[in-house]
Amino acid sequence: MSEDPAATAEFDEEPSTSETDDSAAEETADSVAKEADDSAAQAGDPATAGDETETTQQPAGDVPEDVRKYERFKKMDGAQYDRVNSFLRDRTYITAREWAIARLCADFRTETGVEMTKIGKNLPRLVPFMTDTYTPQAVNQARSSFEGKIKQSGATFLYGAMCGFFTAEELDEMMYEVTEIAKFLLEVEGVDLSVEDELEAEDRISRVMREVREESAQLRGEEVECPECGHVHEP
Repeated sequence: MSEDPAATAEFDEEPSTSETDDSAAEETADSVAKEADDSAAQAGDPATAGDETETTQQPAGDVPEDVRKYERFKKMDGAQYDRVNSFLRDRTYITAREWAIARLCADFRTETGVEMTKIGKNLPRLVPFMTDTYTPQAVNQARSSFEGKIKQSGATFLYGAMCGFFTAEELDEMMYEVTEIAKFLLEVEGVDLSVEDELEAEDRISRVMREVREESAQLRGEEVECPECGHVHEP
C-alpha cells in the first residue's frame, strides 16, 4: 500500500530553525538533555536491546486471523520509525514503540489479559514502522513504560490546571492544542472522527476543565470568576 500523504505529512515535517541566539541556546540544551535521556533509556529499550527482540517472522500461513484482519496504522505504510518517534517526542512524552504497543495492548486484550506473545511475534505485520518482533517481556516493558509516563504526565497536567497558574481562557486554549494532537494520533491509527463528534468532545472537555479550575479555586480558598458572565463567586 502506498503512503498516504495526508496522514503522514505531519511526520515528515522538519523542526523549524530558531531565529534568535537565546532560542538556539535553549534548543541546544534541550537537545543535549534529550540525547542523554535517550541514551539512558536505550539501555533498557527493547527496540535496541538485542536479547529482547527477535528477527524471525512467522510464515504467512501461521499468522492468526485477527492479525491478518488488523486495520490500524494502515495510513502509516511507508513511514520510518525515526520520523514517527521524532514527531511524538516533540509533542508528547511517549516514544513510537510505546505508542504502537499501547494501542495493540488495548486492541488485543482478552478476558484473561493482554496477548503479549501474539503482539510481539506479529509486531511488524501489525505496525508498519516497527521492523522487529518482540518477546513478551519486551512488549510488557513498553506497556509499563507507557503507563508510567501517562500517570506522570496526568499528574503534571492536573496540578497545572488546579494550582491557578492558568486562567480559564489559557486552559481552554491549551486543551484545544493538546486535543488536536490526540485526535491526529487517533486518526492516524484509523479512527474515523466526525465533525459533530469532535465538537461535542471538545465542548465536554472544556466544561470539565472549567469545573476542575473552579473546584480547585474553592479548595485553595480563592475567588472564582465565571468565564461566561464574569460574575465572581466567593468560595
